[in-house]
Amino acid sequence: MLEGKATIREADMPEKMQMQAMACASQALDLHDVFDCKSIAAHIKKCVVGSNFGCFFTHSPGTFIYFALETLNFLVFKAASS
Repeated sequence: MLEGKATIREADMPEKMQMQAMACASQALDLHDVFDCKSIAAHIKKCVVGSNFGCFFTHSPGTFIYFALETLNFLVFKAASS
């Protein structure tokens, strides 16, 4: 597990949720190859994973975090309801 080694770039969620998101990402890295970003993202759900990406989305308030773990960046969010 890689807890404590993540670097938060931007966050709009409670600290407890941030810790859970980073723990889930760490678990996904333990289970999947670091180059298999699609499987890592599928494990986490509502997530974009990669070393270089751009995106635009709308999220529910208090449900967004963007952080780096190892060589990958993680964008975890809850989509806004229509």
